[in-house]
Amino acid sequence: MGDYDIPAHFLLSHIIHNKIIKPKPITARTIEIGAKYSPEFVCTPFKYTLGTLIEGLEQGAKILIQAGGGCRYGYYAELQEQIIQDLGYDCKVYNLVTAGKTDIKRIYHIIKEIDPKASILKALYYGRITKKMVQYMDFIDHYMRENIGFEIEKDSFLNLKEEMLLEFSKVKSCYQLKKVYLKYKKKFERIPIKKPERPLKIGIIGELYTIMEPYSNYELERTLASMNFEIKRFTNVTYLLFEKHKKTKQYLKDASDYITYKMGADAIDNIARAKELCLQGYDGIIHIKSSFCTPEISAMPIISKVCNDYNVPLLFFSFDTGTSEVGIKTRLEAFYDMLEMRR
Repeated sequence: MGDYDIPAHFLLSHIIHNKIIKPKPITARTIEIGAKYSPEFVCTPFKYTLGTLIEGLEQGAKILIQAGGGCRYGYYAELQEQIIQDLGYDCKVYNLVTAGKTDIKRIYHIIKEIDPKASILKALYYGRITKKMVQYMDFIDHYMRENIGFEIEKDSFLNLKEEMLLEFSKVKSCYQLKKVYLKYKKKFERIPIKKPERPLKIGIIGELYTIMEPYSNYELERTLASMNFEIKRFTNVTYLLFEKHKKTKQYLKDASDYITYKMGADAIDNIARAKELCLQGYDGIIHIKSSFCTPEISAMPIISKVCNDYNVPLLFFSFDTGTSEVGIKTRLEAFYDMLEMRR
């Protein structure tokens, strides 16, 4: 999911002695395999993750770790394990999240089962470094979204980020990690940009996997950057792991004009965020989800009402394995033209 395999690999490689198989980048073959063995009407992230797991097994993996929780994702591990067994693979599947919650004791027992020699002290030490690594990555991504569309030299942000992530993967302490982060933060701030005083601003909301995995949304953010948009996106791993549980009540309160009850997954978050983006004067909002994502389907008419009330243009995208990239770009170009004319 995006670049988050880097901190995941960093953490696992320091706390267990097993060989860690790096997932292959998602390709058309990954999707083809995942879609072939998935139920037809399951949401798209299920197909992408199943395809990735099968490719891992083809590379020789004997242990699979699934970190899904919330909405139907809570059942992914069990169903994917059944499909994998039916295909004849001999492996063990561990799910780190049950009923949408993470039980630290249970995760500890899973780690000890995978590697009896694993040290809990090392797990805590490198877990802290990994947490900070994810936060630093998300800080840089936020800065990039605001400025990447105005870089003078093409791909200067992406090339520097790749260099930074390579150094992140080699650190040994929080102090060293912070030093590397501050060094690259200055480098990012020195990248030449040509940004107008009032650029067109677009907010992206929607289902978490489709937002965070670029392949699943056909590199939507990169396309928007090429159109010179300033981009705002709320959802990242820092939010999901360390902030979401604190903000749900606040989001429900913020959007109380439109909703009274929790709707599951990211629905409440996205309704409240739509209102927030409207109040902040964003030129347009894009809502993206995978096909058959029930909580987001329920949230869509409410988000439409929010945007109608504040007179802010809204564009919906629903992605599946057969989505046309040409169709996406055509709709984005039309949306851009409309926003520019309104401005």
